[in-house]
Amino acid sequence: MSRKLIYAVAMVFFFAFSVFATREASAVPAFARQTGMACNSCHFQHFPTLNAFGRAFKEGGYTQIGGQSLIEGDYLSLPVNLNASLVTKIRYQKRNGDSETGSAGNLNKGEFQFPDEAALLIGGRAGEHIGFLLEASLKDGDSRFTSFKAPIVFDTMGVKLSAIPFTTDSAGPSYGFELLNTGAVRMDRILEHRTQTSAQQYIGTDGAATGASFVASKGIGYVNYTLWYPEHGDAAAGPFLNYLRVAATPTIAGWDIGGGFQLWNGTSKIGNGAAATQERADAWAIDAQAQGTVGTLPIGVYFTYANAAKSDASEIENRYNASTVDDKTAWTILGEVGVIPNRLTLAAAYRSGKNGDPNDNGQDSDNATTVGAVYNATQNLQVHVNHSFLSGDVTTDASGDQLTTVMLFAAF
Repeated sequence: MSRKLIYAVAMVFFFAFSVFATREASAVPAFARQTGMACNSCHFQHFPTLNAFGRAFKEGGYTQIGGQSLIEGDYLSLPVNLNASLVTKIRYQKRNGDSETGSAGNLNKGEFQFPDEAALLIGGRAGEHIGFLLEASLKDGDSRFTSFKAPIVFDTMGVKLSAIPFTTDSAGPSYGFELLNTGAVRMDRILEHRTQTSAQQYIGTDGAATGASFVASKGIGYVNYTLWYPEHGDAAAGPFLNYLRVAATPTIAGWDIGGGFQLWNGTSKIGNGAAATQERADAWAIDAQAQGTVGTLPIGVYFTYANAAKSDASEIENRYNASTVDDKTAWTILGEVGVIPNRLTLAAAYRSGKNGDPNDNGQDSDNATTVGAVYNATQNLQVHVNHSFLSGDVTTDASGDQLTTVMLFAAF
């Protein structure tokens, strides 16, 4: 890491500490204001990772009330306030490649992304059995209606049955409903370097998606079947693609355990006439996590494996792997420990990947070793530092073999 980058990291930590460390920690606003609970009631070590209580809140469609009064009447049950959050990510990223052109050249020089994300989140209870979550982008050029879902949830004999219409510009079909922290959905991950630490993110299961999820869930697990098409918002599409998620979430010997299976498949046609395009999904993944304590230290361990089948030249291209030579695969392992509980975590991860597109020597390995730290200045403001060492046959001098990210992540 260069001396200038070390100085930049030090200054970010100093600024965050000096400005925020003496303040009382507060919660991520939108849902905290509704429930009257602090962030760490729902999150493990730091947001956005969920603990068992956070999963239960999300499973219930964001309808739980605690901190606010209700406006109630016939077929009406609303919080007195519309709950909102301003979420921002301000990042500095640098690679060590020698290319001076295009996006690779920007990162090799060092790129400030100010902001990388800026969004207004509005969500919570819309009725006794209905919740919602809206993400509206504040960045120029982005769709204002970035992501939206409206869970409709009924409890039948201890099982929650949900129908969840949704649309997203980037999170993929798993956005409809997901509870684990493995990267099974784009935004629910431990470290910022998502493709280096999550196999699902490495094969590219994010992206635009619109559809409806149908979920059966209980404390010990859930099943999610989603019908979707790979567009954000309006589109003439059909038939729908399929997404299936099955996961177990038991508690064993005081540890919060999770594990499951994901499947993306099907073929869809977007648009009509000569302008129509066809889309095919063909991928699967398994993942697992364990969250608990050893002594007084909180520890999380996360494993993922994902496979995107190679495309057949005589068929529609697989949206997750354009190569007609090999499958695109990866496995990852990540561990995170709270060295100062509720304040500072350290993490390390390894990815073994194959990009499915061999070079002239028939090799396509794409590996990464990542270290990271998350400092909670308050419960709703964090400083992240990630550094990845890249290796394998696909690593080039142009893009470099190291990536560093320093990020301020806040919700107000």
